[in-house]
Order: sequence, then structure tokens, then C-alpha cells
Amino acid sequence: MRDRLILLNKPFNVLCHFTDETGRKKTLADFVPVKEVYAAGRLDYDSEGLVVLTNAGWLQNRIASPAFKEPKEYWVQVEGIPNDEALKQLGTVVTLNDGPTLPAKVTRIAEPPGLWARTPPIRERKNIPVAWLAITLREGRNRQVRRMTAAVGHPTLRLIRAKVGEWALDGMQPGQWREAPIPGGKMLLSKPTARLAMRPHCIYLLARDLLVHPLIPCEKHPGPLSPVPSLLCHLLRGQLGFHLCFLVRRMDFSFHRCCPRRGFRRDKSPLPRPLDLRMDRR
Repeated sequence: MRDRLILLNKPFNVLCHFTDETGRKKTLADFVPVKEVYAAGRLDYDSEGLVVLTNAGWLQNRIASPAFKEPKEYWVQVEGIPNDEALKQLGTVVTLNDGPTLPAKVTRIAEPPGLWARTPPIRERKNIPVAWLAITLREGRNRQVRRMTAAVGHPTLRLIRAKVGEWALDGMQPGQWREAPIPGGKMLLSKPTARLAMRPHCIYLLARDLLVHPLIPCEKHPGPLSPVPSLLCHLLRGQLGFHLCFLVRRMDFSFHRCCPRRGFRRDKSPLPRPLDLRMDRR
């Protein structure tokens, strides 16, 4: 099956899933007839806007994983008029009950052009004005935007996700969807690299293997050398290779300390290393 990428403007009061155990709420299945696609990142039941769906696990991880810090832009209608101090606090650090937030991009905007009416409409108080903000985040905590604006004294009345990475609503009305091409180039990593990024320690193991395999194995860990590692072995000989080998060995020790399940037995004794990092100085 080919990889697919679908953009949906999720309406208000719609679950960001394809099923509802109670059967009483609308879901994505009521708007997207495509099978075997899943949301890359959630959007709250009472929020509106862009949802990216795909059947490619590597692409879903690239969009939703906190490791990549994919930017997401929200249009936020708040109660009251935030002053410069409140905007500065939103853009730097807001301390929530689950820790401080990462810096965000916050600007005051006019009501977005072509904005649709929400059903039901928001509850406005006559004596309190409202304002619109554009907030761009690079993390995705539970109800983060609402908690951030409430922390600075301006509760969120309406929340619309306008962009996810390079994808935007571009005039889609609530409930509308369209298929987009799978991006490539610098924006996304290749499939194998994206899979490695799912587990940060895999990046370390890959780097270690690239550095260790060029070295001559010892008698305890014999193994054939391919032509490319053999060439790297000659390049790594000498003082540079010695220091590089020492650095990898320190990295390897730190890695096993950080991952005790992989590096130590139950009795705390270290596991044997896969390769001896000593260089052949003949």
C-alpha cells in the first residue's frame, strides 16, 4: 500500500479518533472515508482546525514526535486584551503544573480572514473584550495552549490549529479534507533514518558502529571487515584514530550507564562489549 497524507479541517466537538466506544460523539470517520489512516498528533475534542492523517508510521512519527519539534500554529481567541507583558510571558516560559514550557512565538492578530462561524458560538461577555493571538508551539502537551493563556489571566474561548509544519488549512471549511503529496527533501528524513529517530539510543549505536567497525577486532571478538570499514581503518590509524577510539569508548560506557537494562546484568556486572576498541598498532 502506498503512503498517503490527508489534511482535514476538524470541526468543533469531534473526537480526533475514528471510533467512539460510547457511539454518541462524532469521530473522524464521519468526515474521512479513507481506510487505515491515523492522526499524526491529537487535537482536543473542543478544538478545531488542521489534523494531519497518514498511514505511514515513519511519517506519523516525524510529525508527532517531540524529538523533531515540528512547529504547530494556533489561532487563539482569548478573553480580554493581553498586554505586552502577558505576550512576553507566553513567548518565553510559562510554568504549568507539569513543568515550564518551551519558548513559543506569540503575536497579536486580527480575526483571521474567512473564519467560519462556530456551532455553537462561544459565550462572550458584553463587558469584557476579546482578542486573537497566533501562537506557534514546538511541543504538544495536553491542552497546553488553553493552560498557557489561563496562566497569564486570559482564558481561551476558541482554539483553531492553522498549521502543522508546512501544511496549512488554506481555506478548507470544517469537515472538508484533501490529499496532499508525501513531502521529501530536507523537510523529512528518509524512512530508515526516521525509524532510528524513534529511539534516540539507536542513533548512538549507529554512530558507534561506524566508528568501531573500522578497527581491527581482537581475538575474543573476531569478525570480517568489509572493504569500506577496511578503508576507514587506514584513515583512522595514528593519533587521530587513537583519540577517536577513546572518545567512543567513553560514550559507550556512558550509554550503558544510562541504559542499565542493556548494559548490565541483574547482579550489576557489566555485559561484555561487542567489539574490543583497541587498535592494531602493527
